[in-house]
Amino acid sequence: MAAAAMLALPAVAALDIGDPVPKFTANAALGGKTFRYSLADALAKGPVVLYFFPAADSADCSIEAHAFAEAIDQFAALGATVIGVSADDIDTLAKFSVKSCQSRFPVASDEAKTVIEGFDALMQTRPDFANRLSYVIAPSGKVAYYYQNLNPDKHVERMLNALRALPKATPSR
Repeated sequence: MAAAAMLALPAVAALDIGDPVPKFTANAALGGKTFRYSLADALAKGPVVLYFFPAADSADCSIEAHAFAEAIDQFAALGATVIGVSADDIDTLAKFSVKSCQSRFPVASDEAKTVIEGFDALMQTRPDFANRLSYVIAPSGKVAYYYQNLNPDKHVERMLNALRALPKATPSR
């Protein structure tokens, strides 16, 4: 019961549970290779965990990316994909995608901060950076859950719990 109560207490963000998310495409990297990522294409396959992070290769961002990489099979078992987004350039993220993400999930570059701003993930105290903010986006394109905390320790756990709480649907594959 306590876990369910905690799940129902998301942080304050502009996009609330049930709100439609802005669809975007962005340059991304997976395993050091760059490609064009489309949120709409990812949502067509199932729920998406979209997480924003301040800076590749910083200690906490590396910890968080490693945690997502270690849990990627659990996300896949729940039918979800994971994408990280920061304001870092694509070359920096290509290296980060190998080193910290262990080539297990993509990270997207948003140097113009349009995606970051669209998801209200801009760090207010340091506007050159994204805040540490994670979303579970349902295949319908609506926010199912979000969590904001600069401490990277609980993001993976909270995203997995939110995915487990989603109504079961047959994904189209």
